[in-house]
Amino acid sequence: MVLAIDVRGLVKEYEGRRVVDGIDLQVESGEIFAILGPNGAGKTTTVEILEGYRNRDGGDVTVLGTDPGSLGVHAATWRNRIGIVLQSTGDVGDLTVRETVHHFSHYYSKPRNPEEVIDLVGLREKVDDRVGNLSGGQRRRLDVALGIIGSPEILFLDEPTTGFDPEARRAFWELILALKAAGTTIVLTTHYLDEAEALADRVAVIQGGKILEISTPEKLGGRASAKARISWLQDGVVQQVESDDPTKEVIALSAKFGGEVPELEVRRPSLEDIYLRMIEGK
Repeated sequence: MVLAIDVRGLVKEYEGRRVVDGIDLQVESGEIFAILGPNGAGKTTTVEILEGYRNRDGGDVTVLGTDPGSLGVHAATWRNRIGIVLQSTGDVGDLTVRETVHHFSHYYSKPRNPEEVIDLVGLREKVDDRVGNLSGGQRRRLDVALGIIGSPEILFLDEPTTGFDPEARRAFWELILALKAAGTTIVLTTHYLDEAEALADRVAVIQGGKILEISTPEKLGGRASAKARISWLQDGVVQQVESDDPTKEVIALSAKFGGEVPELEVRRPSLEDIYLRMIEGK
């Protein structure tokens, strides 16, 4: 296992209060790692420390083998290897899409071909439009183009699909999975649990500056072994039961009804169910 990120005992304090309280996490090279948590949980602070934009008060951090808090003369070389897509970016509204992508490509020593990047993010039809005239979803695609133009080994995505319509979100997910397939390590913060489930190899849940659990979306919080909820309609009233063996329950119901079970539904907890249960302490 090759680690792209290694964090041990990370601490950050503000006015004597620990907003990041001893976090340990490791991100493997080439995986999509999602960080989940409510507002104020410490996830944004953690990511900003990994990006080298915020100093820490304790612990050890390496990103691509380098401590982002002690870059010194190696800062430019290290920043060439990472890409960042912030939740909001500065305005370059007077430039066209082509001008913007080409301009930012000059900031890196080994940039990707700007025209190929424009195609990759699906902005070819908007290439001569001014950035200020783009829709929210199109502007987000441009943000991603600027995040990947430097051929980053790690891409940090902060709430990347906020404000997207469902179709745009799905298209964006396909782009992220394509980047992963090309070998990019991706660190994602999101409030959309379906997004984390669709994209992430592993997720970390942060609450109160501490990590509650790190696991795959399928196994988080004991999800894989959680009881299934079986519901059906009987005499005009919805009935339900929870079971470790839903198949057995369904067979019994089918025998009881002599075949088709009215409005039968079998459902295991979703990632959102598990997440809410974890952060609410239930």
